Parts: sequence; structure tokens; C-alpha cells
Amino acid sequence: MHIIGELYDSLKTIVPRNRDDLRNYVKAFLGVNVPDVRICDDHCAPMDYLWHCYTDGKVRGLETADVSVNSDAIVWAGRGGGKTLLGAVATLLDCIFKPDCQVRILAGSGDQAQRMYEYLVQYINAGFSHLLAEPIRKNRCVFINGSGVEVLTQSSACVRGRHVHKLRCDEIELFEPEVFEAAKFITQSKDGIIGGMECLSTMHRPYGLMQKLVDAAEKKSSIINHHSSIYKWCMFESIEKCVDRSCSRCELDKYCMGRAKNAGGYLKIDDCITQMRRSSQAAFESEMLCRRPSLDNAVFAEFEPDIHVAAVEYDANLPLYRAIDFGFVNPFVCLWIQVDGNTVVRVIDEYVRSRTTIDVHARAIIERTPGSVAASFCDPAGAGVNDITGSSPAAVMRSLGVPLRWRASSILQGLELIRRALRRGDGASSLVISPRCGRLIEAMKCYHYPDSAADELPLKDGIYDHPIDALRYFFVNYSQNRKSISKRY
Repeated sequence: MHIIGELYDSLKTIVPRNRDDLRNYVKAFLGVNVPDVRICDDHCAPMDYLWHCYTDGKVRGLETADVSVNSDAIVWAGRGGGKTLLGAVATLLDCIFKPDCQVRILAGSGDQAQRMYEYLVQYINAGFSHLLAEPIRKNRCVFINGSGVEVLTQSSACVRGRHVHKLRCDEIELFEPEVFEAAKFITQSKDGIIGGMECLSTMHRPYGLMQKLVDAAEKKSSIINHHSSIYKWCMFESIEKCVDRSCSRCELDKYCMGRAKNAGGYLKIDDCITQMRRSSQAAFESEMLCRRPSLDNAVFAEFEPDIHVAAVEYDANLPLYRAIDFGFVNPFVCLWIQVDGNTVVRVIDEYVRSRTTIDVHARAIIERTPGSVAASFCDPAGAGVNDITGSSPAAVMRSLGVPLRWRASSILQGLELIRRALRRGDGASSLVISPRCGRLIEAMKCYHYPDSAADELPLKDGIYDHPIDALRYFFVNYSQNRKSISKRY
């Protein structure tokens, strides 16, 4: 029996050389059957993420390792999809097969970070404790090959000053922004191990950090960096294979449409049906199916990019308007807008810039304006005289060749006018935004009410509110343009 035990332990050190070997290794030694079937067209299998983690650098004895610039990854998966569990599996594999690999676990809450670490400890105690250099601690363990794992607390002070190979950020949606910013600089590639930052989460909110990460990665822009890979899977990549149910009688059929018959996961179908019954449709589609998150807290739930974003160009036959929101630290925004014969509001361009003086803005706006301007609208607060300069932003703009009009109104009044344009009572839309207006489009999706306040007014976050404010000023002024005389500066 002693010889058999030693043989069994020696098998654990044999390097899995391909994807099937790795999946069988995890199943045999950790008892985890990682789903390896992609069900939805735009998703991947959970095994894709694990294979990425395993082959992102030099695994000794693995000749087919995919040595890349970095191993950053975004994991967007549904509730119960095994994100945290697979993160723990990936951490153990890193420590076993990449000597001297240093991994840190950071999560949106201490409980969540401990959950991944608890999975890791469970796997170590199930047959890998002989690979440890010292007893497992509450938040740290060290392997005889020099690898190590530590749980970090959710604070900038804890994150700063550290340099490790791997950082696994669980439930990134719950991170404090300053902690996330500090965490970006923690990873380094060395000793043949590629550094990487992994962000794992469901997408709870249309204005949260996870959406920003996914959108940036899809656009190949840099929030983590433009090489980040997105690994996305939903309930159907994790659900058990359906073998004995009638689709026509199954409550999941409107989502499933027979796809579960090709699945190979572990989520019980009856559990998924129960969760569907006890949740709202929006929550179920967001949390379990990885569709864009619930818009319950969004100001413009009516906004649909497929409907409201389209190529619109300047038309010399239509009046041209500008709408301006002043800012310095927060962005200065100018929108160029036309209204066609069908009263469709066409936002054709935007200018967004921070920490720049008004004279620079004025020159940029004039140079960017494609034709004669019928009117330029602004925030009434722009008329306020500065105690130091003795002038107002609106007066300065006028002196530089950008005369402005304004009309006092409430925020709610302007928001209602925008909503009416997004979807009229007859269901039609009378607002279209050019794809070049990326900041406005993002604001339309992400402008939201405070999470924990019984307040009718949206959150003034200094990011999304400014493009929306500029759009409000247009609607308020344009709707009254023929009814009253606007004050001019």
C-alpha cells in the first residue's frame, strides 16, 4: 500500500502535455470535471480559461506552451459557473508546474477572497500537502518548489509595493476603483513565467467596472491592456447534459431551445429552473445567461445601441446646433446635433476634453464645426461670474466667437425629454447617435441612479453625467426655441 501511495503521488507530478491530459488530471486528482463544450455562439467553454492559465508561460516539460506578451484575462461567467473554483484550480496548477511562481488572490470582499483560497486549501489537503514547504496558514501557503500563494486585503496599501507573477481578482465588480488602479501594477514577468492579471466576475450593473473591462477589451483599448482575452460562459456551458426531458414541456425551453442536450456540465437542470422561477427575467438573464446586466438602476433603460446608434453625417440642408457642458477637472463636452424633417434628433459628433482652458475649447469647437450654426446651448450655470476673473465661461466663449443661449430647467425635465426621444408613446424612436460619439454612447448606457438612495436624481459621478447634461441642454432649449426667447450672452 505504501508503494501504491508513492506511485499515486508521483503521478501528480507528471506534466499534462495537452488539453485532454490537463482535463483528465484535474478530474482524477482534484475531482473537478471541467466542462469543455461551448454551447452559445459567442461564448467559450470553462476549460478554455483553465487551458489559458496553464499554457501562458513556461511549464517545465510542456513544449506547446503558448508564450505570449502577457496572460491578462477577463472571465465573465454566470452565477454558479465555477469562476472561483476554477481560479483555485488554476492557482494550484501554477504552483505545482511553474516553480517559483508567485500568485496573489484579491477579491471584492474578504469573504470572496477566502472562498477561492478555501477551495485551494481543500485541493491541497486532498492529496498535495506533501508538496508544501511549511504548514498552511490562514492566508498563505508555500510550496517546496518556491511557489507561493497569498490572499490580499481590499486596500491600496496592501496592494502597492508588491510584484508577483499572477494576480487573480475575484468579483471585480465589487472592487473599489482606487484598489483596482493600484492592482494594475502588481504583476511582473520573470523566470520564464508570464505575468498576468485576471479579472473574474458576473456583470451585475450596466455601469460597473466589469462592463468597462469588457467594453474596453472588445474595443481593444486599454483598461487592463489591449491584449486582454475575454472568457465568457453562461449557465448552458455549466449545465448538466439533458437526456430525458421534453423540450416542449420544459420551462427553460425559451432560453435553452434544446442546447442542454449537448451540454456536459454539473449544474442541475432543476436547480436552474428553480432559480429562474424565483428571480425576475432581467436578473436571470443577467446573472445566469451573461446577457447585459439588469437596467433597473439605469436612467435610460430604453437606450438600445442597435436602435439608437447609427451612422449619421452632417447634412448641409439641416440646421446645426451645438450643446455645451462646462468643465475643467470634469470633462468639458460639446455635442453637434441636427434635427431632420421627421423630427429625428441626430447627434453627429462630440468633443470631450478635461483640464483645458476655455480658449482652447473654443478654438477646437470652431475648427470642428462643419457649417453655420443655428444656435449653441449651454448650462445656465455658465453665466455665473467667477470671483477671480470677473467674467463668466459663457461670456468668454462669446468673446471667442461662440455665442451661447440657455434656458433654466430641472434635471428631471431634461431627462424626460431625452426618454421621449428614445422611445415615444407609439414605440418609435426619434434619437440617433453617431458611432463617433463614443463617450455619449457610454454615458447613455451607464448613467445611473445611486445604488442606496431614495433619490429621483441620477448620480453625479463626473464621468457619465457631463455628456448627458450637454444633451439635456439641447433638448430643453430646442423644445422651447419657438415658444420663447432664450437669453443670450
